[in-house]
This record gives sequence, structure tokens and C-alpha cells, in this order.
Amino acid sequence: MEMDSRKQKILEAVVLDYIKTAEPVGSRTISKKYNLGVSSATIRNEMADLEEMGLIEQPHTSAGRIPSNAGYRYYVDYLINKDSIKAEAREYLAKAIQDKSRQVEEVVEDTLKMLSSATSYTSLMLISNEGGKKQSLQLLQLLLVEPGKALMVIVTEGEKVENRFIAIPSTVTKEDLDLVSLLLNQNLKGIPVDGWQKDMLENIFAELTHQRKVVDAALEMLSSILRREKSSKVYLNGTLNMLSLPEFKDVNRVKTILQTLEDQEVVNTLLEDDKNSDIVVKIGTENIIPEVQDCSVVMATYQLGNDIIGKIGLLGPTRMDYSNAIAILEALAQSLKQKDDS
Repeated sequence: MEMDSRKQKILEAVVLDYIKTAEPVGSRTISKKYNLGVSSATIRNEMADLEEMGLIEQPHTSAGRIPSNAGYRYYVDYLINKDSIKAEAREYLAKAIQDKSRQVEEVVEDTLKMLSSATSYTSLMLISNEGGKKQSLQLLQLLLVEPGKALMVIVTEGEKVENRFIAIPSTVTKEDLDLVSLLLNQNLKGIPVDGWQKDMLENIFAELTHQRKVVDAALEMLSSILRREKSSKVYLNGTLNMLSLPEFKDVNRVKTILQTLEDQEVVNTLLEDDKNSDIVVKIGTENIIPEVQDCSVVMATYQLGNDIIGKIGLLGPTRMDYSNAIAILEALAQSLKQKDDS
């Protein structure tokens, strides 16, 4: 969308003033507070044009204007001037992340607290288990419970134990299960699901022709468990911060958002980014989760080599301070990358 510099400056003034005050912005306010070198009448005319373009809107009769979602998007894409975060915050980030003696959970918890405190928004982090390391089988044992039913005991990396019941043909014996356990351990131990080769599985099936149904059930369950083990984990902090924001005076509205954020799959979706860009901003209805379409999400990715290891995000109102949020997340992502490289 092409726009002359005067309209850009006026749109920027509307966005910045509304971010600071949460009050609709009028032409007289812009004329007094921002040195644009034009009259209030000229500003009023330009604001009418911006409204026709869908970049600002009038929430109430005879009120000033506020940015629309499209206005915020234009501001973020073309006008934003990223803030520099305070030196003490940058130093805290570097120290917290670089301290290798600390557990990942402790670093994440403290980092999210700092992030929420610095911005007054809700902070979110999505990290891969084991720092992105793919889980693999260490031990598997099939035990006959009763005819037609077996217990599968699975030990994955880190000695995590999973117990699952599986259905088996009623003719399968204890000896059959012992043989299946032996061959699965011999062929699959230490190999992530993505590393299971076709010929490897064909060899197992060739050895266990008579136990094919048991093998199928065991492999399906094992694959499901190993894939889930390497899925991402979600961390949240500052969820009650939104109660202090004028947009969220309605307690029921806040309650709906908080209940929505309790679902890990929802947070996963919020932080999804097909482009894997360094910084991504999703404004209002750009979020596909209906309950948070009055909010914006600013997120950053961090990586080890070419692999995306995690995502950090801030959830706030569409009237969020995008400049500050982006600057802080960029610094945080850089600190996490330095930790991964060390």
C-alpha cells in the first residue's frame, strides 16, 4: 500500500499516541504533541483519508481515531523504529542464559518472568524436549496379561518409562511376546523414529511372520510414544498482567483468554510460523484462534545450527508496544543462540 510521507507520519502519531494513552486520538492532539508542520485542519483531512483506507477507525461518534488491525500492520511493516532495551536488561539476559550450571527449566522460568515484567504482557516459550534431541528406544518388553491383551513397557532416553496395554490375537503366547521383544530391541534400540529404515522393518516382519499383528500393534504404539517424547513443551508467565490493561477490564473476557492459553495445542498454534522468520508479528485477526483475536503476538525463534529449537513470544492487546517487544525478543533470541553456540 503506497502512502505519502505526511500520511505515514500522521498514522505513526496515531499509533504511538494510542499505545501510550489507550485513548482515541484527535487531530488537535496530534497537532499539539507532534511537530508535523501542518495545521490541525490538514491533519483532520489526512485522518479522514486514512480512515477511508482502513488504517484507522472511529470507535465512537465524535471521538478521535484509533488504529485498525491494518493500521498496526502497516506501522509494524513500514514505520516502526525499534527501541533499544535497557543495558541492565540486556546484561541480565546474557548472564541468565549463559550460566550453564542452571537447569533449562530454571532459565526459562526466570527469563519469562523478566520478559513479562519488562513488557507487562504475557510471555510464552515453546522449547523442544532434550534441547531438540530426538527420542529413541532404550528397552522394550511385552508381557502377557491375559489372552488377547499384553502390557508393553517402554524405556526411552533419560530412563523415562511408559506402560501401555495393546490388543493382541488370543492365540499369542508368552514365548511369542518374548521373541517380538527381543527382535524389536535388537533392531530399533537407540534409533529415532525418523531413522527407521524400510529394510530394517522388513527384516523384523520376515523374522516374525506368525506374530505380524503383535508387531504392527507394538510399532504403532512405540512410534506414537517416541514422537510425543520429542514434541515441544510450553511455558507461560504473566498471564494475569492483562488484568491491568484497559482493554481487559471485562473479567469474563480475560477468563476466556486464560482458559484458552491452558491448552498447549492452542499455544503451539499461536507460535506457529511457516516462514521461520527471526521476528514474527501476528496482529488481531491474523491469529486463527478466535478467543485471542483481540490480541497480538510478537515472537522470535532461536536455533542451533540450522535447526529451530524454540520460540519465544509475547501476547498482549493489539495496542501493544511493538517496538519495545520486538527489541527485547531480538536480544533474548540472540542470547539464547549464543548459549547454544557455546
